[in-house]
Amino acid sequence: MVRPITLATYKFQSRYVVGPLPPGETRRATIASGKGAAPKAKPIELLGREKVQELTTRRIRAWHKLVSDEVSIYCANKAMQILKAALALAAEDHEFRPPAMPTGLQRQRDRARKAVLTPDEVARLLAAAREDLDKGVYVAFPFLAGTRPSEQLGLLWDDVDFEANVIRIRRIQMRDGSFSEFTKTAAGVRSIPMSPLLREMLLVWRVRCPRKGGALERVFPAPGVARAWPLPREGGGGPLIYGNFRRRYWAATLRRLGLPAVTPHSARHSFISTLQAQGVEVGLVAKLAGHKNAVVTLSHYTHAMRGGEDAVKALDRAYAGDDAR
Repeated sequence: MVRPITLATYKFQSRYVVGPLPPGETRRATIASGKGAAPKAKPIELLGREKVQELTTRRIRAWHKLVSDEVSIYCANKAMQILKAALALAAEDHEFRPPAMPTGLQRQRDRARKAVLTPDEVARLLAAAREDLDKGVYVAFPFLAGTRPSEQLGLLWDDVDFEANVIRIRRIQMRDGSFSEFTKTAAGVRSIPMSPLLREMLLVWRVRCPRKGGALERVFPAPGVARAWPLPREGGGGPLIYGNFRRRYWAATLRRLGLPAVTPHSARHSFISTLQAQGVEVGLVAKLAGHKNAVVTLSHYTHAMRGGEDAVKALDRAYAGDDAR
């Protein structure tokens, strides 16, 4: 089964196969206007009018170069994957020999490394998060659990087992706030041991967390509307949309602390790199992070996450700050 967001991505990428493609200056003007308005220009034809039986390797190579130059190498290579799959299906259904895919195509240029906070900067953030009883745990959580934003926002209190001292990742939250029982990969369904710091913060937060209809549900819900004291917030406990989480919780905290404007996903990179720097075995790191393709050493942890609690305690040591060193 394909998730709706994945299907939408495939549809979007297929436009670079079928076309037509607005010229670069037209696309830039559309984005700049913010209204979808753009000057009229002759669109660039792609492969939409080509007959599959007449398609040649030379034509595919020229199309790939055109999309690479007009959009990006990344988009051209993604579109090539869709074209290859479509031609294979067409050849099977209509019994013809598809053209060979061109070789030696330009590959995606090396991307700049994702900006992440240093361990000292994370230590500052966590210290401030412990003092901020309303928003702190929202920002601290991914640094201590290594979750993706969709996994964090999809977490329910039923998934937090204080007796076993683990957090169970079972679902994700979609962009519209709805749940999906499908994680990004099969390996995404996992249990993450709680470090002492994370356990402490979650226990404090559980008392203050907004309720939905008076009952605890989401661990990271929308806060609702503040009312005059002593009335509780109204309408809280529902889904917190990712855009609101990033703007009102994440970015606001980083800005207040004078920290670099990194993305929420960078906390996951910090989690992984910090565990590795603390000497945690790479297979266990992959298991805790929910990676689909783990290294060979991951096979030692297929039945249980041995050493998991010691691993997450290494996070607390790494983020303890200069005073604890």
